[in-house]
Amino acid sequence: MSCGKHHGRHDENCVCDAVDKILAEQEAVEDKCPTSCYSNLLSPTVSGKDTIPFLLFDKKGGLFSTFGNIGGFVDDCQCFESIFFRVEKLHDCCATLSVLRPVDVHGHTLSVCHPCDPDFFGLEKTDFCIEVDLNCFCAIQCLNPELVDRVMPSKDKKHHHHG
Repeated sequence: MSCGKHHGRHDENCVCDAVDKILAEQEAVEDKCPTSCYSNLLSPTVSGKDTIPFLLFDKKGGLFSTFGNIGGFVDDCQCFESIFFRVEKLHDCCATLSVLRPVDVHGHTLSVCHPCDPDFFGLEKTDFCIEVDLNCFCAIQCLNPELVDRVMPSKDKKHHHHG
């Protein structure tokens, strides 16, 4: 059974459905909608969070990556590679994704091709966008919204063992 094929109902794609749900959850937060029909990853108690970051995987299981700030025109002038995305718009199965900028604990821009990169600490929203056909992807993995604009915990807490 290959990925993205039409089984029974036409235009059925789990990645499209997932991105559609993510968008609805983000918009529910942005619109300050108190009654959402979804169990929201971005519950209103998570103040100021309006992004559900995610990874996309191609049909061979590889991570999809792209580039931001090509030519170095913005902020710290550093071009970067990223595997982290935020959905901005969705029409049928075509999505506009913004590229999330990976940063280290000091807030410096990183290029991250693997989610377990030891220097990777958090994500920042950007205006760099890419248009994608979601039918080209087989899997999506949602990440913790707390990764976006993540704050470094105070140093004394970092080395304590819980329990």
